[in-house]
Amino acid sequence: MADAGAQINATATADAAAAGRRHGIAGIMMFPEVQAVELLIAVSIFVAIHSLRQRRSQGLPSWPLVGMLPSLLLGLRGDMYEWVTSVVKSRGGTFTFHGPIFTNLHCVVTADPRNLEHLLKTRFGNFPKGPYFRDTVRDLLGDGIFGADDDTWRTQRKAASLEFHSSEFRALTASSLVELVHRRLIPVLAAVEEVNGVVDLQDVLLRLTFDNVCLIAFGVDPGCLRPGLPEIPFAKAFEDATEATIVRFVTPTAVWRAMRALGVGHERVLQRSLAAVDEFAYDVIRKRRQEVAGAAAAAARRSDLLTVFTKMRDAETGAAAYSDKFLRDICVNFILAGRDTSSVALAWFFWLLTKNPGVEEKILDEIDAIVAARRKTAKGGEEEEELVFQPEEVKRMEYLHAALSEALRLYPSVPVDHKEVVEDEVFPDGTVLKKGTKVIYAMYSMGRMESIWGEDCRDYKPERWLRDGRFMSESAYKFTAFNGGPRLCLGKDFAYYQMKFAAASILHRYRVDVVDGHPVAPKMALTMYMKYGLKVKLTKRDKSKL
Repeated sequence: MADAGAQINATATADAAAAGRRHGIAGIMMFPEVQAVELLIAVSIFVAIHSLRQRRSQGLPSWPLVGMLPSLLLGLRGDMYEWVTSVVKSRGGTFTFHGPIFTNLHCVVTADPRNLEHLLKTRFGNFPKGPYFRDTVRDLLGDGIFGADDDTWRTQRKAASLEFHSSEFRALTASSLVELVHRRLIPVLAAVEEVNGVVDLQDVLLRLTFDNVCLIAFGVDPGCLRPGLPEIPFAKAFEDATEATIVRFVTPTAVWRAMRALGVGHERVLQRSLAAVDEFAYDVIRKRRQEVAGAAAAAARRSDLLTVFTKMRDAETGAAAYSDKFLRDICVNFILAGRDTSSVALAWFFWLLTKNPGVEEKILDEIDAIVAARRKTAKGGEEEEELVFQPEEVKRMEYLHAALSEALRLYPSVPVDHKEVVEDEVFPDGTVLKKGTKVIYAMYSMGRMESIWGEDCRDYKPERWLRDGRFMSESAYKFTAFNGGPRLCLGKDFAYYQMKFAAASILHRYRVDVVDGHPVAPKMALTMYMKYGLKVKLTKRDKSKL
């Protein structure tokens, strides 16, 4: 029995020793894996700390491979323009965005007036739109003035400038605006007011300016602003194409080009929309060429941009100076420039008035004074509902001009713009720019910089534009809503006239109230649309108080 017990103990001891050896071997085999995990965790913590520390020196954390892309994606989830503003302000007016490697998202973003004067005026030739911008918008805008550079831009600019300053063009813009406001806009608003309804004022204003700019550019009335507010295929296609194009600016070039080749996603929408835009444009161009070639009376009476450019002839051959494709590009560019800018600015203006009733009262006082002055000189009086403001009366609306400028300061129709550096450059603030660098100048952010506009920069304050009751403009490099330098907006004067005429005509007749609880936020697009429109109710003014 003793021998058996000893044998059992010996066996148990041997088994325990063997088990210990197995665990030891397993532990040794696991040790490299444990080291690898610990090393990975340590490296990750180091990279995270290093990237986050760069926030102090660069404004945003910059991660290996993806750069600052994570911060951009977070910014896109909220108000992109406010996000950019916060970063620009934290960096004193200029910061460099580092995108993922092998992408086109690297750029310098600035809101410094000194830098803007440098790139828009002083060194204009070294800061063209550039091939990246042209390639991104080419499908929609072609070689039109909005994205063109060098001789292509200069040729269009010169021809358009001559036309914009002609008496025939001025007469066309004034007469078409009167017709659209008094025969369409006012009746549409009256119909809404009569039934105590709600209307998307941004949509109505977009229809107004779209009809107006199509008359000016194409000499054609698409009829967007009619009772019932019908959906016009060309207008819908143009809007969809614009939205799809802006998506390209936040998508790596290789990705959207692949999507275009495959015809998927937003590129599929763009292709379908462009087909409709081109069908409309080329049909109008074909008919206009026939009119001009046949010396039709209709062509002789026209003074729209398309007719003017169609009539131009080559000095040597006498043939048409421009191809159908070029005419299409010219007109589409002017529609983009003229449709969105004024209407979007007016939408923000009316929203700001609802938040600042004191400003509205001052505008009404100014309008009432002009109406009263007219009554004194009028023979037999004039029905208020039929009152049409004359150009000289619109010109005297100084406070309204200031109120619209203040709206554009806070909500510029084009919130950001793009340039590209031709040769190595240094900004006045010391920022070094290498050849090929993309430069984004953020007009939305500029309106919110205390260093530019003072501590009350976020306040809606038209008085900041007035000196002894007269409107006084600011430097184009401080207030860049209409660009500056050689690319200063050709249609600036017309835009102000259009906005003042429409705003005064509406405010004289109606009080505009935003629907309670309606969300108001900017939409990421080429122009600063309101993301959810502007739903309003209208109340007819009590004429006895005027």
